[in-house]
Amino acid sequence: MKRLRHALAAVALAASFAGTAVAAPPVWVVKDKDSEIVLFGSIHVLPANLDWEPPALEEALKAADDLWFELPIDPQSEAYTAVLAQQLGVLPPDGSLFKLLPPEDAALMSQVAATYEVSPVLLDRLKPWLAEIALAGGAYRKVGADATTGVEKIISAMAPQAKRQAFETPAEQIGMLSAGSSDEQVASLRETLHEMADKPDEYAVLVKAWIDSDLATLDAEALAPLRKASPELFKRLVSDRNARWTQVLDARMKGHGKTVVVVGVGHLIGPDGVPARLRALGYSVTGP
Repeated sequence: MKRLRHALAAVALAASFAGTAVAAPPVWVVKDKDSEIVLFGSIHVLPANLDWEPPALEEALKAADDLWFELPIDPQSEAYTAVLAQQLGVLPPDGSLFKLLPPEDAALMSQVAATYEVSPVLLDRLKPWLAEIALAGGAYRKVGADATTGVEKIISAMAPQAKRQAFETPAEQIGMLSAGSSDEQVASLRETLHEMADKPDEYAVLVKAWIDSDLATLDAEALAPLRKASPELFKRLVSDRNARWTQVLDARMKGHGKTVVVVGVGHLIGPDGVPARLRALGYSVTGP
């Protein structure tokens, strides 16, 4: 699954950026003769009080006819996503995640759970993919960062004139996250456990790269490890989704009007990203 980032350095990060004069997260603009799509890469969970809104995005939202997210941004969809996660992410009654993991990984999970105040009783009942999410949530809560201060929630409250659209349903996204084999899920959980234990500044590095539009660092921190560790998982969660979303946006460009798209920044960078795919279809694409 996507590499889940912890937030140990988020408080210091928010303070260090609070007075930043120019925030410039990456924005791409796709055009033909009668259509325009502005692509903005999100970090789904941000520290509070971070000034991140680039002027190009604010202007695009004022004129947008439609506004696209990965998932619908509304309470009903969030509640349904939680129900699906519980249905697909909980082990059978006689299952135990600690017993499923090799002893070294189980010991590390106990250590990380204690550090980030996540109940080991809860973790023991979860499949590895959902345990990753639970651990990351604990890390965000520890420093007061959560999805309510992320890009999607803030942008969703803007551009009231724009029609809301979503590339995926909650069922589709949870289905993708839960589809991996047990070995694949354990390997991903192991990577996340080591990252949370060994790289306390990782979240700060990622957010600073995003603020600075440092695509090379974003690729190295957010995509390259998953691409190397699990090519099949990378294909399912990144490449295949990029391809599907590009098809949707290609159809949108064949109409007319102005569109804003807000998806995880990892889907927009590199030769496999949505901007590169749209450029390959012959559209004018400008950006970092």
